[in-house]
Amino acid sequence: MLTSDQNRNKARHVDVREASEHLVVSGHTLYINKSIGFDLTCIDKYLYSMRFSDETLHDIKCRFRRELENGLGRDTNTTATVKMLPTFVRSIPDGSEKGDFLALDLGGSNFRILRVKVTQDKKQPVQMESLVYETPEDIIHGSGTQLFDHVAECLGDFMEKQKIKDKKLPVGFTFSFPCAQTKLDEAVLVTWTKKFKVSGVEGMDVVKLLNKAIKKRGDYEADIMAVVNDTTGTMMTCGFDDQRCEVGIIIGTGTNACYMEELRHIDLVEGDEGRMCINTEWGAFGDDGSLEDLRTEFDREIDRGSLNPGKQLFEKMASGMFMGELVRLILVKMAKEGLLFEGRITPELLTKGKIETKHVSAIEKSKEGLTKCKEILTRLGVEPSQEDCVAVQHVCTIVSFRSANLIAATLGGILTRLKDNKGVARLRTTVGIDGSMYKMHPQYARRLHKTVRRLVPDSDVRFLLSESGSAKGAAMVTAVAYRNKMGLTPTKV
Repeated sequence: MLTSDQNRNKARHVDVREASEHLVVSGHTLYINKSIGFDLTCIDKYLYSMRFSDETLHDIKCRFRRELENGLGRDTNTTATVKMLPTFVRSIPDGSEKGDFLALDLGGSNFRILRVKVTQDKKQPVQMESLVYETPEDIIHGSGTQLFDHVAECLGDFMEKQKIKDKKLPVGFTFSFPCAQTKLDEAVLVTWTKKFKVSGVEGMDVVKLLNKAIKKRGDYEADIMAVVNDTTGTMMTCGFDDQRCEVGIIIGTGTNACYMEELRHIDLVEGDEGRMCINTEWGAFGDDGSLEDLRTEFDREIDRGSLNPGKQLFEKMASGMFMGELVRLILVKMAKEGLLFEGRITPELLTKGKIETKHVSAIEKSKEGLTKCKEILTRLGVEPSQEDCVAVQHVCTIVSFRSANLIAATLGGILTRLKDNKGVARLRTTVGIDGSMYKMHPQYARRLHKTVRRLVPDSDVRFLLSESGSAKGAAMVTAVAYRNKMGLTPTKV
């Protein structure tokens, strides 16, 4: 009888030649490998547990499908880790929307405000003006009052610059954290994720907190009509350009997905007719232990050093926020075992955060990747050889490839769910997608697309990059809300 580790390794085994083929794309490494006589198979073996076979990926896809169903069920939702939060967004844009809107986007180190004008002009149906405001570290680790006072101050400044302080425009609010919603303009924060740890907000309605901050100022009014997650915003942004879009994905600092689910399957919302966008909050996949056989010692170390140990375990394995640190932890261990840098370990290499995800992307570039690798490692004081650079590039490839594979597997779970819901032999759909990992990493998008098509072969999936981010989507949600609920056109300026 096989132990769980043996089972895992048996199921997960990937032929070394397959990994080598991937490396051809990510930077002449096969050629370099031969020319300098450096054997990468030792790294393949060392990081064996990060390299997934299609059998393992299909297994992850099935596990995630079960989690989706648990999150949707009335009796299973309370214990489900993938919370499947109803968004009360019931349709994508149909092209009839028009008006003048404001959109706020809070979810990272920068806070973005947009003015979005939606018209029937076919040449330029959407006009946008935006400003980006910094969200300082003391605010994202401060109090709720500080945070929403900051948001209200930035909004006031934006309206002043736009000369619209005397208008009460409809506002869409992209708030990129898990929220429980009972209606479109109410969102109770479930938990902070990513780098945010603001006191006094969890369990509170963020719309009320923002309205309170705006009212306290007293120098302008705003009508916050819709709160959406960044995934929903991405889906709505892309849905304006492609009405077949029914999935939204973020692969950046964090990762998450939403999709249009049949209302009859959403036990927590009354009604059986039509569809509603569900915010999966898939970052928490595995928080119940369901991914333990796939997590490595490096994943566990990342988790122990995080702001929220034991939480968002899938996100910590797959998102951009942790990728550079995963690579650093692997390099430290390999150096300690004499497999890299002739065993040299420097204070810089031992410092958390010294290898960032942008460095991983630079190292994996096709032509200059090895040169960039040498520069980055030299700054860490390890004096790398050519062999070291090739090895580190291969480590980066394995780590980022694992991320793309994990996202492909969970997305595969959503796509097969959509296919079953529609009862079709072949699914045709569009996935709206955004996030720095997807946009900036030189190989990520291609790897993701290729793996999804292998895992869900009976589908035609178009991946549509959200060029203008999720905030535009919040404005589109607000525009659709006007169209659906009020039959009104918002204030013209």
